[in-house]
Amino acid sequence: MLKTFKKGGVHPAENKLSANSAITMAELPKIATIPLGQHIGAPATPLVKKGDVVKVGQIVAQSSGFVSANIHSSVSGTVAKVEDTLDSTGFKRPAIIINVEGDDWLEEIDQSKDIKKEISLSAEDIKKSVQNAGIVGLGGATFPTHIKLSPPPGKTAEVLILNGVECEPYLTADHRLMLEKGEEMVIGTKILMKALGVNKAFIGIENNKPDAIKHLSDICKNYEGVEVTPLKVKYPQGGEKQLIKAVINREVPSGTLPIEVGAVVHNVGTAFAVYEAVQKNKPLIERVVTITGKSVKTPSNFMVRIGTPTIQLIEAAGGVPDDTGKMVSGGPMMGKAISSVDVPITKGSSGVLIFNNTEARRREVEPCIRCGKCVSVCPMGLEPYILMTFAEKQMWEETETESAMDCIECGSCMFTCPADRPLLDYIRLGKTTVGKIIRSRNQ
Repeated sequence: MLKTFKKGGVHPAENKLSANSAITMAELPKIATIPLGQHIGAPATPLVKKGDVVKVGQIVAQSSGFVSANIHSSVSGTVAKVEDTLDSTGFKRPAIIINVEGDDWLEEIDQSKDIKKEISLSAEDIKKSVQNAGIVGLGGATFPTHIKLSPPPGKTAEVLILNGVECEPYLTADHRLMLEKGEEMVIGTKILMKALGVNKAFIGIENNKPDAIKHLSDICKNYEGVEVTPLKVKYPQGGEKQLIKAVINREVPSGTLPIEVGAVVHNVGTAFAVYEAVQKNKPLIERVVTITGKSVKTPSNFMVRIGTPTIQLIEAAGGVPDDTGKMVSGGPMMGKAISSVDVPITKGSSGVLIFNNTEARRREVEPCIRCGKCVSVCPMGLEPYILMTFAEKQMWEETETESAMDCIECGSCMFTCPADRPLLDYIRLGKTTVGKIIRSRNQ
């Protein structure tokens, strides 16, 4: 019997339109816009200025705090300016703009296609290499990876879980990466295991990817301690706490992190990036991005340099459809509408979903009918209709008491609501406000 988490969950249409589209290399942009805040935490501090010449892989911004990450140039050329530019949310954020001139890489980066299996670095050197390479979680959260490799005092990692679930509808970047870079990803898993000091790792993959399950299972036969765990298809199984429950049947307590139950979770894309950093001395300068939608001419998966304009990928997939109603960064459940097609691809860009006019139209909000569906599908055991009411009425103390900060923003409540109420929108507002209150209280 296939494993899964027990509490809540929904089954949206999968719409994996690009699942059979092999990863293709996106063309280099003419101008690369590299944001300084591509991760959770403090934005990086720029190390370059207008007129500086940079190479591919060169560090251009340094982490500026404990929770921060280095930024590297994904292109070679001349820095045009360092200024605030629009990001995917529509706000202006600091970024380094580079005029691309050729494709000149740092000599120390190994660009060969040879697979390097032997792991020669020590655990501490692996952590330093990962930190220097600016690697963050590539599943969407963008939490700096090196921090996860150093559990806090008194906490010990017992098992590593690789997230190959990709439960968001439409997205297929991780699926294709597992198929095309499977061995490198498994070596990356062994590197993470060595850094954490654990001897067991599970790669969780939903059963709608049988080709990836078989491919990685065959590879894992040659790598001790690593095994694939097939999972029942259910959203949001890619959530850290849901995945831990499904794979090792441990419940992460409210308000705590996975390390509390001895688990560390990394995305399969992160494992591949770790392989490239440790074995090839290559920083995080590119990632796989899915461009998809029911009206997209050629749903595709691209290996993209960070800083490439989104419109360049959309054009490569056949252009903007005539009936486009909305563009979303990420998937339909947790993704957010982008403000412009000119915004750059970042470390956290898993995909761009193009909705047609019909799909993009929000239906009229009706009064809550107290059906309880949002409660029954919440994977965190919350009461979304109450949280929305508290946030709507700005009752922040009650919002905190009802554990709004435990919400993983999966959108299951909105998906199932027969009254089309904007539950997640208000819960996000509540979380943001309560988070500020908690931080000010702890200062």
